[in-house]
Amino acid sequence: MVHPINCLNETHQITLESWVSSANGHDAFPIQNLPFGVFKQAGQQQARCGVAIGDYIIDMHRLYAEHIFTGLADAANEALTERTLNRFMAMGVEAAGAIRLSLSRSLRTGSQHKSAVSRALVPMTEVIMQMPCDIGDYTDFYSSIHHATSVGKLFRPENPLLPNYKWIPIAYHGRASSIYVSGTQVKRPKGQVRVDNKQPPILKPTERLDYEVELGVFIGKKASPYDSVNITQAEQHLFGVCMLNDWSARDIQAWEYQPLGPFLSKNFMSSISPWLISSEALQPFRMPMQRAEQDKHTIDYLFCEQNEKLGALDIQMECYLSSAKMRQNKQPPKKLSQTSFKHSFWTIAQMITHHTINGCGLNSGDLLGSGTQSGATPDEAGSLLELTQGGQQQLAISATEKRTFLQDGDEIELRGFCQNASGLRIGLGSVTGRVISCQSSQIISNTNGHFSP
Repeated sequence: MVHPINCLNETHQITLESWVSSANGHDAFPIQNLPFGVFKQAGQQQARCGVAIGDYIIDMHRLYAEHIFTGLADAANEALTERTLNRFMAMGVEAAGAIRLSLSRSLRTGSQHKSAVSRALVPMTEVIMQMPCDIGDYTDFYSSIHHATSVGKLFRPENPLLPNYKWIPIAYHGRASSIYVSGTQVKRPKGQVRVDNKQPPILKPTERLDYEVELGVFIGKKASPYDSVNITQAEQHLFGVCMLNDWSARDIQAWEYQPLGPFLSKNFMSSISPWLISSEALQPFRMPMQRAEQDKHTIDYLFCEQNEKLGALDIQMECYLSSAKMRQNKQPPKKLSQTSFKHSFWTIAQMITHHTINGCGLNSGDLLGSGTQSGATPDEAGSLLELTQGGQQQLAISATEKRTFLQDGDEIELRGFCQNASGLRIGLGSVTGRVISCQSSQIISNTNGHFSP
C-alpha cells in the first residue's frame, strides 16, 4: 500500500493544462485540484455529487452514464451518483486517487474523453452548493500553540499555556447538528451572561460574537470501534479538508466554560466551505512540522518520522469582514488577517491517532476542526478575541467604522489556498456567513455564498 504522505504523481504536474479553458490559471480550481462537493441546479430536486474544474462542475451522475472509466475509478464514479459524498469517502484514499487520476487524464488537453465529459459540465453560476456529506460526529481540536498562548495571556498572564498543551492534542466534542454550508446566515445567539459580578446572570443576546479561522478535516475510510489507529496509518483515514468558521459567543463562553468547557457559546453554528480538497491534491504543499527545537519531544504513539518530515501542510487562511455600511457604499471587504495551517502544533495524523487511541471509532463524513489557527504575529490572529485583545482595543474596518466584536449585518468570509515555490496554486474556496439579529424569524439557509447588500 502506498503511504498517503509524499505520493506526488502525474496529477500534480504544474505543466498540465485542460481543455476546460477557465481551469488554466484558475486561482482555486485548476486541473491539479479537482475537489469534491455536492450541488443542486435550478429545478433539480435531488442533490448531486460533483467535481470542480475552473468555472464548471462535473456532474458525476451524468458522467457515470457515459461509462468512460474502468476498475476502481468506475466503482468510485458509481458511488458518486448518490446525493452525498459519504459512500465515496468510505472507499478510502485508493478510490479517491483512482477517480482523481481518471478525471485528470480525461480533462487534459487532447483527451479522447472530451466529448463525454463536456456533456456532464455544469456552469457554477447555475448551481447552489449543498452540504458535501452527512456529518455524524464533530470534534474540535485546539492545535494552534500561538492561539492558545495569545488567549492564555488574556486570562492567565502568569501562566498562559497550560502544562498539558505540548503533550496532548486538546479537543472537545461539538454538535454536528448545527454545522451549515457556506452562505447560511448566522442568527445572533443568546445565553446566560454574567454582566455584573454582584448580580445573578441574565439570559440575553451575545454582545461579543466572534469568528474562528479553522481548517475542517473530513474522515474518509472509517476507523472501527475498539481499534487504535497507528500514526503511520492515520492519513489512510483522511479524505480531505475545507475551511471552517467556528462561530463563538465570548461573553456566554466566559460564564459557562468552567469546569467542562464551552456549550451554548459554540453549539449554535459552525460554517464550512462546500468543496472538499482531497488529501492527494494537498501533497505538493506538505512540509516538516514547525516546532521549536525544545518542543520536538512527544510520546511514542504520536511520533512518526514521516509525520515529522512531511506532516505539516502550508494552507494559507485569510479572513475578510464587510459591514452593511461598507456593502452599501460598495467598499471592498477589510482583510483582517492571514495565517497558515503550517503553524499548527499538532498535525492531522496526530489528531486522528490521539482521537482513536482508546478505541473511539471514526465514521466516514465525521468532521474534525483544527481549532482557531493563528501565527506568531498580530496580523496572523485567527479571531477578534486576539485582534482586539479581548475587546479592549478597537479594530478599524473602514474610515468610519471600528469593531471589537461582530455587529448585526457584518459578513465574515474565510478563504483558503495553497501555493508552493514552483508556482502551483490550488484553492479551498471560501466560507461566508452574515450576522442577523436574534429577533429575525427567517434565516436564509444557503445563498451559494452570495448575499444581497
